[in-house]
Amino acid sequence: MLSFPNAKINIGLHILNRQSDGFHNIETLMLPVGLCDALEFVPAAKTSFTVSGIDLDIKPEYNLCYKVYKMLKVSYSLPPLAIHLRKSIPAGAGPGGGSADAAFMLKSLKNYFQLSISNSELKNFAAILGSDCPFFIDNLPGITTGRGEKLKPLNISLSKYNLVIVYPGINVNTAWAYKNSHPQAERPSLKSILLSEPINNWKNVIINDFEKTVFPVYPEIKRLKNKMYSLGAIYASMTGSGSAVYGIFKKNKSTHQPVIDFTQNFSCFAWQGTIQ
Repeated sequence: MLSFPNAKINIGLHILNRQSDGFHNIETLMLPVGLCDALEFVPAAKTSFTVSGIDLDIKPEYNLCYKVYKMLKVSYSLPPLAIHLRKSIPAGAGPGGGSADAAFMLKSLKNYFQLSISNSELKNFAAILGSDCPFFIDNLPGITTGRGEKLKPLNISLSKYNLVIVYPGINVNTAWAYKNSHPQAERPSLKSILLSEPINNWKNVIINDFEKTVFPVYPEIKRLKNKMYSLGAIYASMTGSGSAVYGIFKKNKSTHQPVIDFTQNFSCFAWQGTIQ
């Protein structure tokens, strides 16, 4: 069984308040994008899990794909599998690669073994693994709230634009970013802004609250965002808690050469494609 877990970007991210359990309520628009990992499993005499591509530097038992298999094995008596993950999405950078891998593993196991699991049950399983995981079950544009696990579809399309994602080789700790954030509940909802403002004005009205915390400590990430604008981006932002930054460009603009020139001076990853 072969699948291609895709990344996501966040268009705006409002940190609204801190809950009593230490988690935060947020509001963000999440969009699936074309940057993908590759995930495959086949029947085997003994269960194994291997990774190639980007080095994750973790033991197999800590990988979310392996955790998904172990979790469903208990409930559904799954047979041994040889599982392989080819990583192309930078880990711990904000595009949600780990969450996507987990969600696609859930969906693939359900389909391959024809398990009696409803879509809502899949999302419940996904929520156990991580706040972003439920988004990748339907894998459609939507406003996410709560800790990121509550989803409402939003009819929005950016297929007319090109997307550039650059990961500058910096790891931003998500727990640290939340701890040092400054929640603000009283403001217009992100959804209302998205529905009322044209994309040409997003740079003036749509923000990722994590940037206020991350940019002073990691000015390289702020410079990367500014570089996107200097190259002609209509909108640019850090995705999630960082450190990856994306730029949305008109399709009639060539963004390939300027971005490659810029990233030659960094130990980083650059990808260009489309928003799904």
